[in-house]
Amino acid sequence: MITLTIKGISKAAHRELKKRAATHGRSLNTEAIAVLEASVRSTPVDVEGVLRRARAARAAMKFMATDAEISRFKREGRA
Repeated sequence: MITLTIKGISKAAHRELKKRAATHGRSLNTEAIAVLEASVRSTPVDVEGVLRRARAARAAMKFMATDAEISRFKREGRA
């Protein structure tokens, strides 16, 4: 088993990691390992595929909103 020492972590990051560990019922060390392992084995995003699906969904919409309308919807809480 390999040991890794992390130096210089911010208080905020440490606090959030501790909260996360408590939520998952893990020790701080086990949570840190889980976060690191998840980040290094994440799958790459197929950007072209996402864009293709977004364009198809947009084309299928019956209502097209302008940028100004979208901004207004957000201000009104309809986002």
